[in-house]
Amino acid sequence: MKYRLNASIFVVGVLATATMAGSLRSQGVDHLERAVNAWAKVRTVRATFEQTLTNTLTGRTMTAAGEYVQERPAKLAIAFSNPANDRIVTDGQWVWVYLPSTVKDQVLKSAQGTSGTGTVDLTAQFLTDPRSKYTINPVGTLMIGGHHTHGYTLVPKVAGSTFTQAAVWIDDEDASVRQFEVVEPNGVNRKIRLISYKTNVPVDEKTFVFTPSPTTKVVLR
Repeated sequence: MKYRLNASIFVVGVLATATMAGSLRSQGVDHLERAVNAWAKVRTVRATFEQTLTNTLTGRTMTAAGEYVQERPAKLAIAFSNPANDRIVTDGQWVWVYLPSTVKDQVLKSAQGTSGTGTVDLTAQFLTDPRSKYTINPVGTLMIGGHHTHGYTLVPKVAGSTFTQAAVWIDDEDASVRQFEVVEPNGVNRKIRLISYKTNVPVDEKTFVFTPSPTTKVVLR
């Protein structure tokens, strides 16, 4: 988001936002509903993130970080800085999973589903008609990266979901998802915290293009 504001407008905006956030907290506003409404207006996203994966069976924990760029409804590019060079790209037709940190010289290629970026984009799962799909309960507040948030747990109402339970933390001010945590059916706990988050910004279409090198084996699945 690119803003050029003079000092007085900036101060007024900050005070208005703070007042609104405090009012929302005191009135018990449904922050998840605000997030759903805000997400409906999003066309592009650019964000940086940190991810922690914990295997509850083995006790092993792995961390990752990177940037993702999204163009709704069907394009997503995740570029990892840790592990470096790992990428996940959905181009509107195919999903490319390139993880040289795990398997060198190989990329997995699969047909993209009809529901946008599918399970690669977990945020969309949380904010697309959530009350019809999940049993939802508020779980209080949490300060995340300097942002006041309200949290909700989401439990799928039907079997077959990519997670058995999720916790989603919504920013009080802009209604963005600041952090989410999912428990996957295989026992893996995945927590993602968004560090920077900008919406409706220009994106380069080349970001959503993945071209394997001549030495990379393409595995269809």
